[in-house]
Amino acid sequence: MKFSSAHRVTNTDMKTDKKKTTGGLIVAAGKISKRNELNPLSQIGSITVIKRIILTFQSVGISPIVIITGHESEEIEHHLAHYGVIFLRNDQYENSQMFDSAKLGLEFLMNKCEQVIFTPVNIPMFTPDTIREMIKIDEKIISPSYHGKAGHPLLIASELIPRILEYDGNMGMEGAIKSIGIERKLINVEDKGIIHDTDNINQLNELLKKHNEHMLHPFVKVSIEKETLLFNSRTKLLLLLIQDTHSVRSACRHIALSYSKAWDMLNKLEKELGYAVVERKHGGSRGGKTSLTKEGLEFLNKYEQFEENVRKYAKEEFNRLF
Repeated sequence: MKFSSAHRVTNTDMKTDKKKTTGGLIVAAGKISKRNELNPLSQIGSITVIKRIILTFQSVGISPIVIITGHESEEIEHHLAHYGVIFLRNDQYENSQMFDSAKLGLEFLMNKCEQVIFTPVNIPMFTPDTIREMIKIDEKIISPSYHGKAGHPLLIASELIPRILEYDGNMGMEGAIKSIGIERKLINVEDKGIIHDTDNINQLNELLKKHNEHMLHPFVKVSIEKETLLFNSRTKLLLLLIQDTHSVRSACRHIALSYSKAWDMLNKLEKELGYAVVERKHGGSRGGKTSLTKEGLEFLNKYEQFEENVRKYAKEEFNRLF
């Protein structure tokens, strides 16, 4: 399994305020196991299975969103390169279980948010309202339930992740949760999408109209520009990952960005701002190391606050007008 992270990001690195933060984890590493099962790049309606989950997550403000890839990883990463998500590859996906992929994502998200919404990619039709109900409840582990049947997504408090990572049994996520000894909270929702997977295409198509109605939300892209684009959410993600991995090359792998393009973006940003954003350290037995400068981190934090304020205002105005 490929995973690179030199240190864990602190609250100062990843968060600009004190609100409860929720990250997202989508496991899309495995091969298709059944003849009538949709793969992540198959369409439901006008968008792909995996993009539908991402848009559902983004509509309720979940960030960061991590995608675990394996089978067809390059195709999935190319398809989602501009959707502001982070990619982690499970190179051993053929010889591992879904829980192994989930562990990769949980380890990455552990100190970047206070709770994680997790789902396998084959359950794409739960609604944003279901997630909203889950994240407003103060419980450590939550599953939605439709008429007595539990489904996905699953909410996990980040404080439990270290104990989940310790589990090495053969019962997957269910076994890991049982080993912790904390009872999972079930909340009743009128959302059939939590229990229908991509095995049954007809059932998913029946849910499509309702799901599209629930996805209606304002989507604001925030950028800073001069004569041309200077900084946007993709550049933001690049800086966050540089600070996390201490490597521009590793950061690029996580967002499907070429190494040369990344340095073009960084050099242009520094030229326009008039100061260094990243600090390059060369040499040593372990090679070079890159991190954000004090000024670069300050700029990043201000952009995140600006972005959050704009989206909050847009949401309030959308709700007032529509």
